[in-house]
Amino acid sequence: MEATDVWTLASSALVLIMTPGLALFYGGLVRVRSVVNMMLFSVSAIGVVGMLWILFGYGMSYFAEGESGFAGNPLKDLGLIATDPETFIGVGFGAVFAMITTALISGAIADRVGLGSWVLFSGVWAALVYFPVAAWVWGGGWIMQLGAWLGTPEVIDLAGGTAIHINAGAAALALAIVAGRRRDFGPGSHKPHSVPLVTIGAALLWFGWIGFNAGLATEIAEAGLILVNTLGAPAAAIVSWLVVDAVRGKKPSVIGAASGAIAGLVGITPAAANLSPLWALLLGLIAGAACACAIDWKYRLGYDDSLDVVGLHLVAGVIGTLYLGFFAFDDGIFTGGDGGLLLVQAISVLGVLIYSFTASLLIAFAVKLVTGLRVPTEVEEAGIDAAAHGEEAYAYEPSSAFAGTR
Repeated sequence: MEATDVWTLASSALVLIMTPGLALFYGGLVRVRSVVNMMLFSVSAIGVVGMLWILFGYGMSYFAEGESGFAGNPLKDLGLIATDPETFIGVGFGAVFAMITTALISGAIADRVGLGSWVLFSGVWAALVYFPVAAWVWGGGWIMQLGAWLGTPEVIDLAGGTAIHINAGAAALALAIVAGRRRDFGPGSHKPHSVPLVTIGAALLWFGWIGFNAGLATEIAEAGLILVNTLGAPAAAIVSWLVVDAVRGKKPSVIGAASGAIAGLVGITPAAANLSPLWALLLGLIAGAACACAIDWKYRLGYDDSLDVVGLHLVAGVIGTLYLGFFAFDDGIFTGGDGGLLLVQAISVLGVLIYSFTASLLIAFAVKLVTGLRVPTEVEEAGIDAAAHGEEAYAYEPSSAFAGTR
């Protein structure tokens, strides 16, 4: 086994832990009566999407060399796992990306959607949206070939600014619109119940993000650059998020700092191998400040994105992907390029955003017709955990020394 295979194997483990980390991050952000439901959304995505990826997702997402097309052929590589064991590490690495991408969407519908509706949506969405878009970006599809077609530099997307963050953010917006607002939707009405859970979840996400961005690095120098940028951009984003909060008269918070880190990580995802560390710091500053402002859009525009998937992942994903057109090594407008890279980056952003939003909207409406999508009003008001899962995040029992006392 080559050293690069060993590193990719280790990176798969790093990325795998990100989805349980997301469960903790999202679980801490919701109210105490829907923690179990929220965490189950991430855990169920591991199960559903993992199975689908092994069955046919990998075959849909990667073309044979030299093959082109709009999306992968879902029948091309059925049976791949049983016949070509040399691809196993790649299959596993792709699986954990598919899991976390789908799980990200669930933050938009906290407190009001049942697990069955989510499982149905997540499975269909992975098959019809994520797998094809992954093929466009990494598997030989039109985004990979766009530069050759237009005579420009190739689209740069190291680890999923388009395929993961814009894709999931656009889907989250569509799903939130179809699900509708929570009953008491408004500024300050849904405060996070556990700052420690959010902090632990953010730490696990950042920890796993090293493998997320650097998992396919083939040289020490490249891995080192990716590592520094994956540390620097979120660090800068923490600072800019807190500064924006201070300018707006908000008190500094751990939730804000953790959200800033996520914004910086999302922003650097497509760009970590193609920016100098100084430009990565600037990207983090921009992403943190922009996302700190963007999370308030939902109140102005009237869509209820419960945990700010749109304000973090869609916004920072767009910023990071377009930013390459200005500052990427050699081809950015300010680093020797002529605008060609910015053109193809913008086309890839628009293509994924439009496709994901439109397809996700149709899938969400279909799921609503089948399941109703939302839980009953009385369940939403009482709390989903006890009614739907018979389980509570914190089951307190009185000490025997005080049993029977008031």
